Amino acid sequence: MESLTEQCVLSREPEQEQEQEQEQEQETADAVNPPIAAWMPGPTTVSHRIRQRLLRAGVRFHANDNIADFLREGELDLLQDEIEAQLQGVLHALVIDVENDHNTRETAKRVAKMFVREVFAGRYERAPRVTEFPNVERLNELNIVGPLSVRSACSHHLCPIVGRVWVGVLPNASSNLIGLSKYGRLVNWVMSRPQIQEEAVKQLADLLERRIAPDGLAVVMEADHFCMHWRGIKESNAKMVTSVMRGAFLNDPALRRELMTLLPGRGQGAV
Repeated sequence: MESLTEQCVLSREPEQEQEQEQEQEQETADAVNPPIAAWMPGPTTVSHRIRQRLLRAGVRFHANDNIADFLREGELDLLQDEIEAQLQGVLHALVIDVENDHNTRETAKRVAKMFVREVFAGRYERAPRVTEFPNVERLNELNIVGPLSVRSACSHHLCPIVGRVWVGVLPNASSNLIGLSKYGRLVNWVMSRPQIQEEAVKQLADLLERRIAPDGLAVVMEADHFCMHWRGIKESNAKMVTSVMRGAFLNDPALRRELMTLLPGRGQGAV
């Protein structure tokens, strides 16, 4: 008699076969009618296969979206190789002699690894495991965590965003409590993607609100944007501060003032 696990595996096999058939049909169609844009990867590339899965599922895949659920085993290595090849083309287009320049000979490989495994890993890795605890003592006082380090890159120019974020939580008796270090892990996961600061704080607030279910949640982020420091106007002193207030923090001005007064490191003009 088949076990439940065996039955689940067997029931999944036809679905996988159907998905593979659909991918093969799409590859054949794309070979006959190739993409118009010259830069678009061909139908045999791993990025094309991943993109087609996302399109069939109707799932958005913007720069700051996580697509880990649509990657199969071994595909991240293949994607890194594909990105390396594309970056090598960028260096050639910049008229850099990568064959003879010892400084840039391995640049494409290094940057591809950095994008996939480090600075944009939040797109390709699943959310970190976060242990949640019941609010046994029915805590309902203001808690502030921060400053937590923020490192990202702007979606517009892929220039660094470096700063700090604070999280304020007003739990209730039914709230889940998470370990202090887990706030940092979740922040790093959300920020390790090409981001826009206004969208990043909302993504972080949505994530924490779902996990904790508090009466009030606040996220305040302060960051330097090198797309402004390094290029364009080249203004090196400007910072951007963005806040999201939910629940009690949005409805109670006194609580909001208490939060902003208590933020570690932001008082009296500190940066």
